[in-house]
Amino acid sequence: MPDQLEPDSILREITDLDARIGELRQAAGMPAPDLRATLDAALVELELALEALRALGADQSSSAGSSAAAETERRVLRTVFQDAPVPLFLIDRDTSVRRVNRQAAALLGTSPGYVSGKQFTAFCDLATRAALRSQLAGVVRTGRRRRVPVRLLGRERPVDAVVTLARVWIRGEPDPMVVAVAGAAAGAANGGAEDAGRQERKAPDRQERENAGRQEAAAKREAPAKAAPREPAPAAAPANPLPAAPRADEDETVATVVHRMDVLANAAELLMDEPVFNETVAVRRCARLLAAELADWAIVDLVGADTSPQAAAVPWQPGDAGPPDPAGVGGGRLQRQVVMGPDDERSVHAAQMIEKLDPAPGTLPASVFTTRQSTLRPHIEDLELLGTGPDGQPVCGTIGATTTMCVPIEEGDRCLGTITLASSGEHGPFDLMDLAVVQRLGRYLALVIRAARLYRRRAEVAETLQSSLLPRRLPAIPGVEVAAHYTAATHGAEVGGDFYDVFRTGDGWGMVLGDVCGKGEDAAAVTATARHGVRLMSRWRDDPAEVLSAVNHALLDEDRFVTAVMAGLKPGGDRVTITLGTAGHPPALVVRADGVIRTASRGGVPLGLFNDFEAGIDTVDLGPGDTLFLHSDGVLEACDLNRREFGQERLLETLAGTATASVQEMLDAVERALLDFCDGDLRDDVSMLALRVLPRELA
Repeated sequence: MPDQLEPDSILREITDLDARIGELRQAAGMPAPDLRATLDAALVELELALEALRALGADQSSSAGSSAAAETERRVLRTVFQDAPVPLFLIDRDTSVRRVNRQAAALLGTSPGYVSGKQFTAFCDLATRAALRSQLAGVVRTGRRRRVPVRLLGRERPVDAVVTLARVWIRGEPDPMVVAVAGAAAGAANGGAEDAGRQERKAPDRQERENAGRQEAAAKREAPAKAAPREPAPAAAPANPLPAAPRADEDETVATVVHRMDVLANAAELLMDEPVFNETVAVRRCARLLAAELADWAIVDLVGADTSPQAAAVPWQPGDAGPPDPAGVGGGRLQRQVVMGPDDERSVHAAQMIEKLDPAPGTLPASVFTTRQSTLRPHIEDLELLGTGPDGQPVCGTIGATTTMCVPIEEGDRCLGTITLASSGEHGPFDLMDLAVVQRLGRYLALVIRAARLYRRRAEVAETLQSSLLPRRLPAIPGVEVAAHYTAATHGAEVGGDFYDVFRTGDGWGMVLGDVCGKGEDAAAVTATARHGVRLMSRWRDDPAEVLSAVNHALLDEDRFVTAVMAGLKPGGDRVTITLGTAGHPPALVVRADGVIRTASRGGVPLGLFNDFEAGIDTVDLGPGDTLFLHSDGVLEACDLNRREFGQERLLETLAGTATASVQEMLDAVERALLDFCDGDLRDDVSMLALRVLPRELA
């Protein structure tokens, strides 16, 4: 077949040329580009354009001579191809691999069937792909042989080679093909030193783990041999025994398995090592571990925390009405959460850009999320597999990815998101063992996310219910300053039993602070009964002891008891008379303006226990600057790391030190002292209520 182009094929040649020029531009903008190879390829494209112009309208020449040559070349290919001692690839003009021999498959560390049908450039590093496409096009068009340096992505590590490209015509094929012969590049004889260098460039922790795995494997293999007694030799041994498997390969395989098991163990420890499940922390820990141990880049995408039935991700099945929703079945939209990559400046900039890109329909994460099927792409052919950036460049090209995988994060019947890993292929492509590890880790992460979202939802419900049990704002009482403070325990997501209230009575004002035994929804019901019961009974009775007695009868049918302290306020001139009723609660404290502190009388039994109820009673007089301080037992029982309680003395010291501050500043000071003492770890809810008599000029 002639070298000239038919007029009808000009359009195809122009389209192919445009695509290859675009790839050359991308290659020139990559990290550490091979500008010489890119320039050579650009010159080839110029030659092709010139040939296309010359061939426009040219007639085809006779094909008799070429047919004989083609038949000869075909016989040569049949004879030589499989038994050739060098790697051979038969490539279409669109760079698809039609056939490979055993040597070529061994060079890539895979099988001939896996290579066939894929783009030849998918087995080359990104820096040389664009130039290689142009050189292939040049060979197809001109018939002149070319030698191109490439870096083939082998199973264990890249292989530097020089590929000789030669055009062949095969009968029955409308277009010419190219035979690629791969040979060792200059300096490849020093492969041992180069391999050592590549090993040194591995992440230090990953290399240490692999070395440890090899040592452990060797120890396990040798230990039985040392311990077992020597058996007598068999009477007759085979004349040609099979050679033993190489020990180095054995160690390498076992080391890989040990390393993957170590990754899973570390993942479980990192994800579960949280006293309170935190989705953000878990996702970042998972991505950081994967980027350090298995890949160059780790990307996690998640849907929102909507747990309604409409948001449940149901996998699409063939035959279902309508195609799957790429944005997330049931309305859940897949959103980018975390991107972890190398820490060099360019990679950090790329990670920031990728974090802003939610998975688009048709990308690998969106497809895996929709189908809930893990996907392994050992060799990336489509660089837009992970989407394109704002600059129009493919994400795979930006991060230098040649191998990728993506697994769903799923628990039960819901898919919560995806984990995507990508690497340059420097340590070989991802394999099924890597995929199995990441699949298991995806299930671990799904369980943590589910627990975190349930915990957060319960915490939100508890917070809403708790706020409904406390007054939104305190009323303004003439002549006095009132402040309150509530701090929930740092552990658990249940509703606390603390409550307080300030309300108007028949001829004055009332204050109450109490604590229901236990937590949760049942305790919340009792809390509401106690708080509103005190407020309601105070409309008809002024004596706190009588009010508490009536509430006691209302709580006798409940299975929880309540401790409380109530104060009745009677303003008179510049002083306020306080009548106190106590039901098994820590006593009220009176902080005088000069810092002297008096403890009111104790007494009474908790509400809801006995029919025969009697409250502890006391009366105090407050002058200008004096403060009445009510608190729950969570203040006194807060513990430090040595399990020592905060106690009464520390509370009194804090109150005395803030006697002249505002009541709100006084409560803030007590809270700071508590959190400092227990290092922020409150085991019980804390409630405080304070009232101060204002001087006449401030009243």
